[in-house]
Amino acid sequence: MVTRADIEDMLARTALGDRAAFAGLYRATSAKLLGVAWRILNDRGEAEEVLQEVFVRIWDKADRYHANGLSPMTWLITVTRNLSIDRLRRIKAVGKVQVGDPGEAAAQMADSAPGPEAQVVAAGERARIDACLDELEAVRAVAVRGAYLEGLSYAELAARHEVPLNTMRTWLRRSLLKLRGCLSR
Repeated sequence: MVTRADIEDMLARTALGDRAAFAGLYRATSAKLLGVAWRILNDRGEAEEVLQEVFVRIWDKADRYHANGLSPMTWLITVTRNLSIDRLRRIKAVGKVQVGDPGEAAAQMADSAPGPEAQVVAAGERARIDACLDELEAVRAVAVRGAYLEGLSYAELAARHEVPLNTMRTWLRRSLLKLRGCLSR
């Protein structure tokens, strides 16, 4: 299993242009990052496109990650999440037209789903996150899910919850601080 130090090392070597380190980083993290993108976009093809953008961004900006006590996976997931939300907003803005039978495309696609071990790890992480979200007030947990899983903007969330925009910003900031504290326990 790849450790945090391994990922930090691969990122540092990628920043120096080491293609072998970049390939190792891809092998070690792509399944998880694809899962993050897929969860947000609800479309495997779109998630794969975002994953490609993510790794182009990592190649170009690996030097921006600094080992400062924060998890390198947090940085990689944040890059993936932000690009996925950007893609989701573009899709919503222009409307997506599906051509052909999606079942036919799925039948031709190779299964690159995470293996059983990765699924167990992801399920454990998901359970930890859900438990921490359950510690938040229900309305704030819904707002966090809306912002970080559905890609809703602060303005959309403020309108949905009928609160001022700055109140929504405060809710999200405080909720993220509580989540960080919970997840670090």
